[in-house]
This record gives sequence, C-alpha cells and structure tokens, in this order.
Amino acid sequence: MGAMNTAPKRTALVSGASIAGPALAYWLHRYGFAVTLVEKAAALRGGGYPIDIRGTAVEAVRRMGVLPRLRDAHVGVRRISFVDAEGRPIADLRPEALSGGEEGHDLEIPRGELAEILYGAIRDDVELLFNDSIATLHDHDGGVDVTFRGGARRTFDLVIGADGIHSHTRGLVFGPEEPYHRYLGHSFAGFTMPNHLGLAHEGLTWNVPGRTAVLYAPRDGDRVHAFLSFLRPDPPLDAFRDPAAQRDLVAGTFAGYAWEIPRMVAALHASDDLFFDVVSQIHMPRWSTGRVALVGDAAYAPSFFSGQGSSLALVGAYVLAGELATSPGHADAYERYERTLRSFVEMNQALATEGSAGLSPRTPEDLARRNEALRDPSPVLNSAGRHAHSALALPRYDAA
Repeated sequence: MGAMNTAPKRTALVSGASIAGPALAYWLHRYGFAVTLVEKAAALRGGGYPIDIRGTAVEAVRRMGVLPRLRDAHVGVRRISFVDAEGRPIADLRPEALSGGEEGHDLEIPRGELAEILYGAIRDDVELLFNDSIATLHDHDGGVDVTFRGGARRTFDLVIGADGIHSHTRGLVFGPEEPYHRYLGHSFAGFTMPNHLGLAHEGLTWNVPGRTAVLYAPRDGDRVHAFLSFLRPDPPLDAFRDPAAQRDLVAGTFAGYAWEIPRMVAALHASDDLFFDVVSQIHMPRWSTGRVALVGDAAYAPSFFSGQGSSLALVGAYVLAGELATSPGHADAYERYERTLRSFVEMNQALATEGSAGLSPRTPEDLARRNEALRDPSPVLNSAGRHAHSALALPRYDAA
C-alpha cells in the first residue's frame, strides 16, 4: 500500500466575487488548491442587466457542470428594434445578427442569476470572506503576505485579482490605472425604470449622432433596464464620485430630445440603482508579476461594446487555473496563461470598435450608414464577432 500524500495544499487568495473570481475559485479547488475568496461587498450582488456567454465560454461553463442551470436562466430576447430621433421604426433584428452570437447555443443571463449559480458551485468548498478586501500585499520568495482591511494577516502561495476594471489588486501591484486604461470616447448611465411601453423579450434602441438610448426588457415584467450613452472627448472625471453630478451631466446631454428621452431622464433622477461609468478597456503588457496575477476585467476588460466581458472572464479563469494545476511552478503557469489567451483577448477587444459603430454612431454620416445596413442586413451582420467568440479551442488540463 502506497504512502499517503501529506503535502500541504497550495493556497490561493482570489479577490472579487462577481464572475471571474468564483469561476477561478471553482477550478482551483477542483485542482486541489485551498482557496479563499474575498469580496468587499457585504453579500453576493444580485440584480443587474443581462450579460452574454458566447462561443468558447459556453464550453467553459459546460465543463463546470453549470450549463443546464444557465440554460434554465437564459432570457431569450427575440428582437432588437431601432428607431430614429422621433421614434419612427427603422428595423427589427435578431440579437444574434448584431452580436455575432449563435442562436440556440449562446446564452444571455441576468448578472445576478449568473453570480448566484457560480456562487452555488463553490459555497461549500471555498473559504468566503465578505465585507472585506486586501489592504496590503508583500510578494516574496515564500509567498504573498496579505493584510486585510478587517485587520487579519495571512500568507498565501498565490494571489489573483478578479476585482473588475477598476481593480484594487492591480493598483496595489502594478500601480495607477491610467497607463492601462483606454477610454473609448463614450460615457454611460444605466438604471431601471417602469416598463411604460409594455416591452417583453426585446430591446429598443434610439440614436442621434453621438447619443444612444436603450430600453431593454429581457423578460416580462413591470420594469426595464435603461441606458443612456453619449460621446464625450474626455472622461468626466469630476463626476465619478458625485451621483448628483452624474445625473446632471446625463440630463443636460439629453435635454430637448423627443421619443422616450424625457421619461428616461425623469426616471434617471428618481433611480436608486444608477450605475455610471465610461466605456473603456484595460490593456496591459503583462497580466502577472511575481506570485500575483490578474484575470477577467482586471487584466483585459473589453468594454460592453464588445459584448465579451463575461465570456473572457469565464475562459480566462478556466485557462489560468488549468495552467496553475499543470505547470511546474507559478511563473511558468502565468507565462503559459498569457501565451494561450492573449490573441483571443485581443481579437475580442477589437470587437468594441465594430460594436460602437453599430450601437453609438458618432456622426450623421456614420448614423446614415448604420441605418442603411440595418434595413438590408446580411444573415449575420457581425460575422467578425462570431469568429472571435470561438477563436480559442479550449484546452484540456489533467492536474498533476
């Protein structure tokens, strides 16, 4: 009878419990790591607008064993309608024609439901620390010494930041966000509002040059998701920490327009779930240093114009965990993670340019070209998207 393996498990701290973090925690635990997941929020975040899982990412969630639950949660939006400045119809399209998705294969899941399903896959196997975050990191040959904001001090073999586009972990180890942040020229506000139009399983998109309004009803219900996006040469940095300034900026930008815009602006002022940000990406020359790595939006946010943020997070988590499980050491694993994923990331980040042209035309000429394309679309308007979504054949990893 062979001797029992008494070697201690490798330890990993994952920061962020949205999408990339729980997915990474699942795979690391499956490969034998002792995983701690820390999240600054006091509880799992519910609600939120629907997000897409496409192409290679569908295979990643199938391998996790959660695909049946995700298919049950799929919202099944049937059409996206476009209207002109006065609200007159331009065209109705299948969502897949715009995104490059595959009907019957790809998924659209409310963010809160996706988070709950991923959380359910790890809740009994991973140490979960809510209402806490990393205060300091000290990376050395023997591990990473971590001080938490709650006061605890611990050492981990690895630390991975999965804490979003404005990653605190990235700031601690790579410095300020500015060198990696690529502003795409738009700012936006998202909120919910009453479903006055009785929309169901559909979206409505309104445009004038440099301005976009969307009403999105992924299911039946008395409320819809509303988005107001606008072109702005420089990011409105002075509004980031001031919700009143955000509301005033958006309201002033959309003053005087017709259709549902006045009602949306009124709902914006009354909303208690406003989310305001700029449309941007993260581009980094490396996604790791020492024993610390980044995954998902923290490393390579593609922006919502690409429609691929969640998919890149799920695929990135799978690849990073697999490389850590099968490589001789963390340095080799991080290098292989980047080598496997970088071209896939870059292809999907490039979709944001096409996405912005379709959703938010900048000039009258751009808008006219977009509308003409909508009136006579090919079966898949965004064929580049379909190719990029599935450009990576997901590796298989056999843990050592």
